[in-house]
Amino acid sequence: MTTTALPYDAIPLVKGLPLVGNLPKFLRDPLDNARSLEGHGNVVRSRTFFETLTLLGPDANQFVLHDREGNFSSRGGWYYWIDAVFPGAIMAMDDPAHRHHRRIMQVAFRRSAMERYVADMGPVIADALAAWPEGRTTVFPHIKALTLDIAARVFMGMALGPEADRMNRAFIDTVEASLALIRKPVPPFAMWRGVRARNLLVGMMRSRLADKRASEGPDLFSQLCHARGEDGERFSDDEVVNHMVFLMMAAHDTTTSTLTTLLYCLARHPDWQDRLRADALALPDAQLQHADLAGCQRTEWAMKEALRMYPPLTSIPRKAARDCSFGGYAIPRGTPVGISPIHTHHMPSIWTDPHRFDPERFSPDRAEHKRHPYAYLPFGGGAHLCIGQHFADMEVKSVLHQLLRRFRVDVAPGYRMPYQLVPIAKPKDGLPVTLTRL
Repeated sequence: MTTTALPYDAIPLVKGLPLVGNLPKFLRDPLDNARSLEGHGNVVRSRTFFETLTLLGPDANQFVLHDREGNFSSRGGWYYWIDAVFPGAIMAMDDPAHRHHRRIMQVAFRRSAMERYVADMGPVIADALAAWPEGRTTVFPHIKALTLDIAARVFMGMALGPEADRMNRAFIDTVEASLALIRKPVPPFAMWRGVRARNLLVGMMRSRLADKRASEGPDLFSQLCHARGEDGERFSDDEVVNHMVFLMMAAHDTTTSTLTTLLYCLARHPDWQDRLRADALALPDAQLQHADLAGCQRTEWAMKEALRMYPPLTSIPRKAARDCSFGGYAIPRGTPVGISPIHTHHMPSIWTDPHRFDPERFSPDRAEHKRHPYAYLPFGGGAHLCIGQHFADMEVKSVLHQLLRRFRVDVAPGYRMPYQLVPIAKPKDGLPVTLTRL
């Protein structure tokens, strides 16, 4: 017997407030927003800037991301949000362009390159942590400055110096432009600031492009300039610049988010902080070596748990590229579709006591993240699985290794971090901590 999907108009619609719909609720608390939608089912229409179809749960994640039928367009999903400030971003490409660019870009993330990157970031981390203040401080700005320094050294092969503040401000403005209410670059509004910031970043990259083309160095910028695909194809100048602007943003913003939430969790759970410190002190070198990465097992569990609780991207947009169906409903071509990692990451049907910080849920004995292949997706999934996830993993481990050997990190009793989860997760108060040198 053939089951006919119900028409799109039969999908429950949550209108929200007049004009702005569910946008304020989504911006304030995307997890709470997803849960309110879930009360209407796992296939729900809602309104933010425009009507979006939200698909909830791990089966929905798999349907959208493990997309062998070509039902969904990543470019169609991301274009509205990022194209003005991050044109040519690899996460906003569809095949065959995505496959072509990813194949060339893989050269910059092969093992030999990663070994150089982890060796290069060690001294940058050591210098930065030596200058961190002891005592009470808001730690988020220090983490953000550190990850930007790492990105500059490893990705661009340089120390930023006085350019660091301008570049950091530029990345903040480009990311904030993604949620701009006014979508045209009209001064002094967010999209105008974002486009102006992008122009500054492009100028920085272009001024160094000829030197990077002239000789091959170990940094990612140089690797992209000289990377070749299987047939000898190379990136154009515009493609190199677009990839560098996006990768620099993604590398330091998402890693900053991960390190901040992980440090917050460890400050609130000093037993885990002590365990990871003991693991760091058990290694012979003050700076983490590439060969040590695989052995940082408990650090990896803690990092994954922080990413589960506070994924840098709380939702992932797509657009239906063809007519399809899910959950008994028809999804017409052209429909904006979104999935919600933060919702899946807190489903009690998958995770034991999901609001509790419990890194051992990722241990081989429990492996809660393997209860469904799309239960855990802080780096997306399918063909668009983040190409830099292993770089992020080794950067977080490298920073934490040195940080825990130097400092004890505490928060005030009863403190709970107020969190902004959109567009990229970060603390609203800068995360006040007490740093004690060891």
